[in-house]
Amino acid sequence: MSIYKLAADYPYNTNPDDTKAKKSKADPHEGYEPNMPVERIVPNRYQPRTSWNPEKLMELAESIRENGIIEPLIVSQAGDNKYEIIAGERRFRASKMAGLKHVPVIIKETSPQQLLELAVIENVQRADLNPLEEAVAFAQLSTEFGLTHEQIAVKIGYSRPAVANKIRLLQLPDEVKNAVLEGKISEGHARAILGLSDTSAMISLYQKIVKSNMSVRETEEMVRKLNLGMKSKQNEARKAFAEREKELNNQIENVIKDTKFKIKKTKNKVKLELDFKNEAELNNFLNKLK
Repeated sequence: MSIYKLAADYPYNTNPDDTKAKKSKADPHEGYEPNMPVERIVPNRYQPRTSWNPEKLMELAESIRENGIIEPLIVSQAGDNKYEIIAGERRFRASKMAGLKHVPVIIKETSPQQLLELAVIENVQRADLNPLEEAVAFAQLSTEFGLTHEQIAVKIGYSRPAVANKIRLLQLPDEVKNAVLEGKISEGHARAILGLSDTSAMISLYQKIVKSNMSVRETEEMVRKLNLGMKSKQNEARKAFAEREKELNNQIENVIKDTKFKIKKTKNKVKLELDFKNEAELNNFLNKLK
């Protein structure tokens, strides 16, 4: 669904001098306003986009000077005679750079959830969001507004796994997340890095990707090898402990012989439990240790 489907019933003219404002008869707070003063417009508080390319903004500003605003901004009443942007913040910024004092807008009544949803939809449709910005927006829709991944997928036009994979990017270490945000590595690289469970290993691999200009396929292969190596080390550690446990059993048997005992291993420590029938048996054992 296009973000501008919302505006389908509102004709507009890019020259505000030739058009008078048209308001919806059903709702006086909704309608088309061709001459909205820019000082009455405020950015979307849920804007998922965090970075704006100055050069592209300048190019858009030049285009607006020449041709006007082709598509009006979509805004919602925010109180205090202000209107919050639902869609079109990039055009709004460029319009101010172009020196415009008034811009055409379509006024829609929305909830806070719709403000975020529509801002995300617009940016996704225009391919303007960085993968990490999408991840933050999807997570906000999930945690703040209670939407399931399936519901987000339907609204945004993604598959459910795609939404889940985006949100998983937030599990990356900050250094790696910043790299995605800055475009140093791709989403494919980031998803491959998530195949590792150790934070330091993730950061180390990210640094190697940048240094060696590794492809996504090379990164995936590196993750596979690292995981195989980790699994091999874990198997070796388990085997070494089993051998050491057997050796300890033999050594202890020579000391305690008829005394019952158990060796228990937890995640971070090993425990030896001795079972004595009475105090005399305990004293006899202690004497053997001297």
